[in-house]
Amino acid sequence: MASMASLSASYPKYTSNFPTRYTHLLYDLCLVPRNLPLMKNGSFSDLTIVRSSNQTESMIDSTDKLSDIPLLSCLEAIEKLKHNRENNKGNQQYLAMYSSIFGGIVTDEAAMVIPMDDHMVHRGHGVFDTATIANRHLYELDQHVDRIVKSATMAKIILPFDRETLRRILIQTVSVSKCINGSLRYWISAGPGDFQLSPSGCHQPALYAIVIEDKSLFNSKGIKVVTSSIPMKPPQFATMKSVNYLPNALSKMEAEEKGAYAAIWLDDDGFVAEGPSMNVAFITKEKEMLMPKFDKILTGCTAKRVLTLAEGLVREGKLRGIRVDNMSVDEGKSADEMMLIGSGVLVRPVIQWDEQVIGDGKEGPITQTLLNFILEDMKSGPSSVRVPVPC
Repeated sequence: MASMASLSASYPKYTSNFPTRYTHLLYDLCLVPRNLPLMKNGSFSDLTIVRSSNQTESMIDSTDKLSDIPLLSCLEAIEKLKHNRENNKGNQQYLAMYSSIFGGIVTDEAAMVIPMDDHMVHRGHGVFDTATIANRHLYELDQHVDRIVKSATMAKIILPFDRETLRRILIQTVSVSKCINGSLRYWISAGPGDFQLSPSGCHQPALYAIVIEDKSLFNSKGIKVVTSSIPMKPPQFATMKSVNYLPNALSKMEAEEKGAYAAIWLDDDGFVAEGPSMNVAFITKEKEMLMPKFDKILTGCTAKRVLTLAEGLVREGKLRGIRVDNMSVDEGKSADEMMLIGSGVLVRPVIQWDEQVIGDGKEGPITQTLLNFILEDMKSGPSSVRVPVPC
């Protein structure tokens, strides 16, 4: 959260007063080293920020001198964080953040930072999960909390709180944010302590949570996917939701470079696995819903809910059956319908995989029905999947 997407070309002195409660924030979080041997005044020149995988220029011109880098006070650094946030507003707004390091909730985006010596940052020793906020209700919160607890156990991270306290913190953070529709994302890390490999020097595990309001328009149009050339994570790591998402990010970037929305992973046996942040499912020509087994991939909470809701289509005779099993690429590409399923995309129709058009090349009717089921479930589903957020 503290890394900047862009920097101004010069560093004028800021004279505005900043809340005293932030005075030592960056020092305590290791965001500003206390002993940098740098000059107090100076500037960057010809600074280029690379925003894609097509990196052709260095970040800082080679003619720059180290003496041009300013030594900032804590207040100056925090003020620059605020300035950067105010001038780089995107579709996502961060409304509130909880940090067990702070021991509380903040609503100022400049304060939404984590320590650099947290082992989640420099060693990837952390797990995370999410939940959708729909009409001031958390959708499938308990299912996602159960999964992060399982992921933390697999990652050998001791929970910083018991499950009910963790759940209460998440709900309260959303309540403070006053978010009506958005998402909640939260992390459990080995915690800050040092820059060693072993977490033995970490003081205690940490919990972070952030409420995100996304102003992007919801899109349910059919998309194209490609087969990923990036090796997928082995089952031990693919079945936990850890912060090690480099393979996922590279897979997503590969898809975008090929004009597609996402890339589909195949397992070591060549069977269809999953997307970079979503599950995949198919409607066969025999009107059977088919989803890959979860033994080598992440068990998607939304995917499991879709499987449950799809049982209604079986009762209505619109589906002949539902099966979770291995499936080949040929089976997938010859299906009548294909869809991506996840908390971010909900149920997104796929109309082309590589060069193969799926079905008739249009959004499938069963895929659309399942999307409507999920949307309705988010609005009026049972209490087991909708947790109200107090005002």
